Amino acid sequence: MATIGFVRHGVTAWNKEGRAQGNTDIPLDEEGIQMAESAAKRMQFDEWDVIYTSPLIRAKKTAEIIAEKHSGIDFIQDKRLGEIGGGLIEGTTEDERISKWGLDWRNQDIGFEPEDVIISRGMSFIEEVKQKYSGKRVLVVSHGGFISRLLNALVPDGEFSRDIGNTSVTIVELKNHKNVCHLYNCMKHLEVKEMQ
Repeated sequence: MATIGFVRHGVTAWNKEGRAQGNTDIPLDEEGIQMAESAAKRMQFDEWDVIYTSPLIRAKKTAEIIAEKHSGIDFIQDKRLGEIGGGLIEGTTEDERISKWGLDWRNQDIGFEPEDVIISRGMSFIEEVKQKYSGKRVLVVSHGGFISRLLNALVPDGEFSRDIGNTSVTIVELKNHKNVCHLYNCMKHLEVKEMQ
C-alpha cells in the first residue's frame, strides 16, 4: 500500500491565544516559521514522493518550508485536508465561548462541520492516495483537529489524543486489512539541546 506522514502546521498567534481557527486563514507567527524550519531539517533526509497540503496559509507555509529541503518534489494543495469548520466559534477563546453560549457550547448547533463530513473528505483523500501512490511515501501537512480525527478513523484500535502538537510528525502505513501507526505526535525536532 502506501505510507503517509502527517505533519501539523507550525504555531500561530491564535494558537497561543487559545482562539479556535477552523477555516479562518491565520498565518504562522515567527515561532511557527522556526518550528516549520526545525521540522524541515528533521525530515530533510527522509524519502518522500509527494507533498500534499491544506490550502490554508498556516499549513501551506509549513509545507513550503519542508518542500525546500526536497528539490523537485511534487507539491499539491488539496482542500480536503483543510481544518474542521468551526462555525460560530472561529476566532473565539474558551472563555468567550462560555460567556456567549454557556458551558455546554460544544453540544449546541453553532455551525460545526459534522463528524461524518470530516471523515468522508479525509477518507476520500486516503482512497485516492492508495490508488495513485501504492508503494510510495506521501507527506501530508494539515491541521490538528483534522489529523486527529482521520488518524482515529485509519487506526481505530489506537489510543490517540485529539491534542496534536504543532509540527508534530505521525507516520501511518496503509495496509489492506489493518493500518499501522509507526510514529505518533513526535516533536523531537523541537527539543532544545543543552550546551555542554
